[in-house]
Amino acid sequence: MTKILQPAHWVPPRGYSNGVLARGQTIFVAGMIGWDAQCIFHTDDLAGQVRQALINVVAVLREGGAKPEHITRMTWYVTDKREYVAAYPEIGKAFREIIGSFNAAMTAVQVSALIEDRAKVEIEVTAVIPD
Repeated sequence: MTKILQPAHWVPPRGYSNGVLARGQTIFVAGMIGWDAQCIFHTDDLAGQVRQALINVVAVLREGGAKPEHITRMTWYVTDKREYVAAYPEIGKAFREIIGSFNAAMTAVQVSALIEDRAKVEIEVTAVIPD
């Protein structure tokens, strides 16, 4: 069971939820970057790396018996805020295709670098499979 937490007098956020209440089995997904299962990057394009990172998130969730709709929290680390904002349309399209709805509580943070030099994004996820 999940419930979106949205104070009545607040303007609804675009692309995420302010909070999520959930009960069930919890899955914590480590930061996923834009390389494939063999640790190979196929693009240096941010939106392309986001697409691959989201595919990786879904693969890990599947191992635990979870689906994208079980995601309750996402933290995105990006190396370039301007590039991230400019890629909103492509990132949104990939998100809708791979994850679906925008109901997770989300945070995006610009960082100076990620451990893998070619990585432009890293996405951590918490998911809850309802009881």
